[in-house]
Amino acid sequence: QVQLVESGGGLVQPGGSLRLSCAASGFTFSSYAMNWYRQAPGKEREMVAQIGIFGSSTTYAESVKDRFTMSRDNAKETVYLQMNSLKPEDTAVYYCHTRRASRDYWGRGTRVTVSS
Repeated sequence: QVQLVESGGGLVQPGGSLRLSCAASGFTFSSYAMNWYRQAPGKEREMVAQIGIFGSSTTYAESVKDRFTMSRDNAKETVYLQMNSLKPEDTAVYYCHTRRASRDYWGRGTRVTVSS
């Protein structure tokens, strides 16, 4: 079955960096776009970044543009989110997502806390 497993979250100071990973299995990874979402305490889940099947097409939320970079390695069936210049407002649980056959699949999330 489809599995998405996030890792790489943690506590970081403002201005710091983190790299999130999402390992996928159970489907033809290279055939599907992948997304990163996040949900901050008391807020709705929002899309952070999206990447196309070849990795050459990416889109970002305005709030993270020029700070976050999404990439994928189809051989390793993994997507990444490099997060630089982190701000306290980036504090959230980050989720990996894909949509396959009209069904949404989510990982369990990895928590990112930006605080001094």
